Amino acid sequence: MYVLTIDQRGSTADVDRVPDLIAALRSLTPAPFERSVGDELQGVVEQAEDVVEIALYALRSGRWYVGIGIGAVQLTPGGSPREGSGSGFVAARKAVELAKGSAGQVPLSVVSGSVGRGREMPPHAKEGVMTSANAQAVLRLIGRVVQQRTPAQWRVVDRLRALRGDGKHGSQKHVAQELGITEQSVSRAVLRSGWQEEWAARPAAAMLLDYAHSQIEGDR
Repeated sequence: MYVLTIDQRGSTADVDRVPDLIAALRSLTPAPFERSVGDELQGVVEQAEDVVEIALYALRSGRWYVGIGIGAVQLTPGGSPREGSGSGFVAARKAVELAKGSAGQVPLSVVSGSVGRGREMPPHAKEGVMTSANAQAVLRLIGRVVQQRTPAQWRVVDRLRALRGDGKHGSQKHVAQELGITEQSVSRAVLRSGWQEEWAARPAAAMLLDYAHSQIEGDR
């Protein structure tokens, strides 16, 4: 399982944005998210693809620290994440704290809950830690692409996605008509936004998260 802990950046000088993010996530994932403490929300997610979706959505605004914990989760069906326990929750707490300390970098961290029983981690646990670091690197790279988009580029790519388009000519034509701009403007926005690169890289991030999860001790 994956535990996501997402904390608001600069919350002391900003309004409380937790309710709005929780509401937005309802359209992205079946996993329930709720406020855990202060200006922080948390959820337990089963699918790596959903983890990628949620993380990139949160990074989009630049207002959130994103911590992704990979590990065992003890949670009753339909239970509140606040009632959960296990290495996944511990890893998510460590991940969000690391994200807060990532000065100058995309504020996202991935931590594996794989821990050896002795002083030396078993090989699969070491591999899980390494793969988590690789997943973090890919997600930060995609996150940088997402964070650098302009509002005009977001208008285009949001409409492309809403139309279930793949960025090809036909979809771009419909977006141009909807937004009242030229097809050339849409094409430029798609090119400069890194839209196609993002969607080509998302499966790689999900695959790395899946592999790191497979190395968690106790899930093997």
